[in-house]
Amino acid sequence: MMPKNPEKTTKSGTTASINDSLKKATTEMLVLFVLRQKSMYTYEMMSAIESLSEGRLSFNTLYQAIYRLRDHGYIQESEKVLSQDNRVRIYFSITEEGQVYLEALRREYQSFIDAVALIFSKDGSLKGGHTDDQ
Repeated sequence: MMPKNPEKTTKSGTTASINDSLKKATTEMLVLFVLRQKSMYTYEMMSAIESLSEGRLSFNTLYQAIYRLRDHGYIQESEKVLSQDNRVRIYFSITEEGQVYLEALRREYQSFIDAVALIFSKDGSLKGGHTDDQ
């Protein structure tokens, strides 16, 4: 089946689109999780997430999430270090508010995936039934 608009470059209608959406929805939670382990700079966070996911999750950038988390007080700059190649690495650490936010995100995420699993566990339970609620 050909897409309605073949010139459109969106991934909508593909499994890649849900992967992108799930990554966007969980980025802040993952950043907070790795920062809970230790202070890190951006590339180090990206590498940690990729390593912890055994290569299943990788990010091209985390800057938008980092700026949002910083602006809300969930993370803070903890140190600036000049690397051997003369680049300034800004290390971030999670704040107390960030710890609370991370736990709230984890609870909400778990509740959501539990609800999806519950729906999937009822596979076939709607067969034969018809509702007019649609």
